[in-house]
Amino acid sequence: MEDYKELVAAAISAREMAYTPYSKFAVGAALLTQSGKIYKGCNIENATYTPTNCAERTAFFKAVSEGETEFRCIAIVGGRTGGAIGGLCPPCGVCRQVMMEFCDPESFQIILGKSPDQWEVYTLKELLPLGFSRANLVDKHD
Repeated sequence: MEDYKELVAAAISAREMAYTPYSKFAVGAALLTQSGKIYKGCNIENATYTPTNCAERTAFFKAVSEGETEFRCIAIVGGRTGGAIGGLCPPCGVCRQVMMEFCDPESFQIILGKSPDQWEVYTLKELLPLGFSRANLVDKHD
């Protein structure tokens, strides 16, 4: 997909649903499946912090819970709640690891958006060069 405008716009829309009473930092994500469906997610905070869920994982978990396990790319936007989108908002390490579970690090693209007309694109491998995957669990001696 060369034009990420629609996907970044969907991430911006998802950001509006973020529940961020503690950090006041709202994130939205839009995940594109291989079949062409878009799953949106936002970050959802919790007073005890640990149960907080990132926008990216929300989108992935929604998709997987609906039977989708093949993905092309994800758009991510973020910034202070009630304000404009800030600079680029890269996924945290936990979200990168979730992406590694389902995506080919060489081809899965992560679009970090500032607006529907301004973004940067990275592969998962660029953002997680030595990711742990199911290949690490294969016993090479069997």
